[in-house]
Amino acid sequence: MRWRILALLFIARVGLGIQFQTLASVGDSLTVAFGLDYAGVGLLIGLFMLPGLFLALPAGYLGRYVSDRQMVVSGLGALAVGGLVSSLAVDSWTIGVGRLIAGAGFLSTMVYFTKMVADWFEGREIATAMSILVMSWPFGIAMGQVGHAWLEQTYGWQLPFQVASVYCLIAALAVFAFYRPPHDLPVTAGAGVARMTPREWRLIVCAAGAWGVFNAAYVTYLSFGPILLQSIGKSALAAAGIISVGSWLMIVSGAICGQIADRFGRREVILTICMSGAVLSLLLLGLPGASLTASLMFGLVGMAPAGVIMAMAGQALRPQVRAFGMGIFFTIYFAIMMATPPVAGAILDRTGQEQGPIFLAMVLFALVLPLSLAFRYFRSTPGSAAVTLR
Repeated sequence: MRWRILALLFIARVGLGIQFQTLASVGDSLTVAFGLDYAGVGLLIGLFMLPGLFLALPAGYLGRYVSDRQMVVSGLGALAVGGLVSSLAVDSWTIGVGRLIAGAGFLSTMVYFTKMVADWFEGREIATAMSILVMSWPFGIAMGQVGHAWLEQTYGWQLPFQVASVYCLIAALAVFAFYRPPHDLPVTAGAGVARMTPREWRLIVCAAGAWGVFNAAYVTYLSFGPILLQSIGKSALAAAGIISVGSWLMIVSGAICGQIADRFGRREVILTICMSGAVLSLLLLGLPGASLTASLMFGLVGMAPAGVIMAMAGQALRPQVRAFGMGIFFTIYFAIMMATPPVAGAILDRTGQEQGPIFLAMVLFALVLPLSLAFRYFRSTPGSAAVTLR
C-alpha cells in the first residue's frame, strides 16, 4: 500500500516543478515584454519561495487541526490559481502576485508531501522513499524545461503558466480521491501537545540548511545555466535541452543513491563524492564542447543524494512533532531559496559574467557536507527527554 501511496504523491508533486519552472523558462520573453533585468527575473523566481518564509510555521501548526490531505489539496489548488493569475498579467507586478499565490500553495504541499512520506515509511526504506519523492521536483522541472520552451516559442509566454495550472488542478483532484493516511500513526489526542526537544531543534536546523543550499544551488543551475550555454553559442532550445539532461538523469540516480544509502549507510561518504561531482560538473559547464558531459555528470552524480539529504528531516523528528518540525524545516529552506535567485541575478548584472551565478552554485553545493556532518554529530549526542505541553 505504501508504494502505491508514494506513486500517487510522486505524480501529484510533479506539478510543483512544472509550475515553478514556468518563470525561468519564459524569463527572456519577460525581459522584453516588461523591460525587466535579470535581477528582476531572479526576484520573480524567488517570490515563489517568499510565502514559505512566513507561512511554514502556521502551516505546521495547522497540521494539528486539518488533515494532511486537505492541506495538500488546497496547496495544489493555490498553485493552479497562481499560475492562471500570472498567465493573465499585463505587467510584471501581476506576475509577482501570481507567483506569491502559487508560492503559498507550494509551501503547503512541500510540508505535507514530506510529512506523508515520512509517516508511511518511518523506519522502512525512508531514504529510498524520500529519494523517489524528491525526484518528482526535478522531473517536473525537466518537463517544464523542454515543454515550456516549446510552448513559449509556439504560442507565447502565457501558455506555460496555464498548462502548469491544469496539471496542478488534476493532481489536487487525484490526491483528494485516492490518498489515505497510514493506520499505525501514534495517537496523541488527549495526551497534550508534544514540543520539540533542543536536540530536535539542532537536527532540524542542520537538515534544513543542507536541503536549502542544495536546492538553491540546483535552482541557480536551472535558471542561469541556459544563459551561460547561450553565451558560448548554443541556441535557446539547445541550451534548455542540455540543462534538462541533468534533471532527467537525477530521477534515476536519486532513487539508486537512496537505495545504496538505505542498504550500506556511509551517508557522509556518499555526500562527499556527490558534492565534489556537482562542483566539478559546474566548472565544466561553460567549457566549449564539455556542456553535455557536465550536464550528464551533474545528473548522475551531483544531484543523486537529494533523497539522502531530505531523509534527514524525517530522521530528526518524532511523529508527534513532525508537522510543526516540518514548518521549521521549510521556514529555513524557503529563506535560503528566496534569497538566492536575486543574488545570482545581481551577480550577473553587476559583473556581466555568465559564469558568476554558477560560481555561487558551486559554493552552495560545497556547504552541504559540513551541514550534514553537523547533523551526524548532533544525532550521535544523547537526546533530551521528550517534552509535552499540557
